[in-house]
Amino acid sequence: MLSRRGRPPLWLGLAIVMGLAALAGAGREAARWLRSERITGAAEVIDGDSLRVGGRELRLEGIDAPEYRQTCRRGDSEEPCGRQAREALARLVASGPLHCDIDATDRYGRGLATCRAGAVEINRMLVRDGMAVAFGRYEDEEAAAQAARRGIWATRFQRPADWRTSHPRSDP
Repeated sequence: MLSRRGRPPLWLGLAIVMGLAALAGAGREAARWLRSERITGAAEVIDGDSLRVGGRELRLEGIDAPEYRQTCRRGDSEEPCGRQAREALARLVASGPLHCDIDATDRYGRGLATCRAGAVEINRMLVRDGMAVAFGRYEDEEAAAQAARRGIWATRFQRPADWRTSHPRSDP
């Protein structure tokens, strides 16, 4: 189908460009899937967003949970929100067989993983329950937790990254 000037109509060119963009996005997802690694087995929970499976240390991708020593304020009292995040992860891990897909490695050599216990995606559930904040993914779940004042959203808290900055580790 050509226009009066012998060129394809503008809509056809736009459709081709959009189709190529969609294929490029699908190609990136396929490449990610092809390079991912799956680990299955029992997990040892380290903190609210880190665990060890089959001897491999993993960091849950797309989330940031309060640090183990981090506290949050509820009214006039402090509560151990870092410990609570760790306990929430331990409960989720115990709820079914664990499968983790590792798509990359962080600067500390930990696998960046999306984990499932049975049919439950753990990363998403921690953010949805207000036990972690979104970190590049799960923004809708964070907004819902914040609106419902679930977990840390029912307290006054410092975002985990900010807390780490203001509480640097003193490694020996």
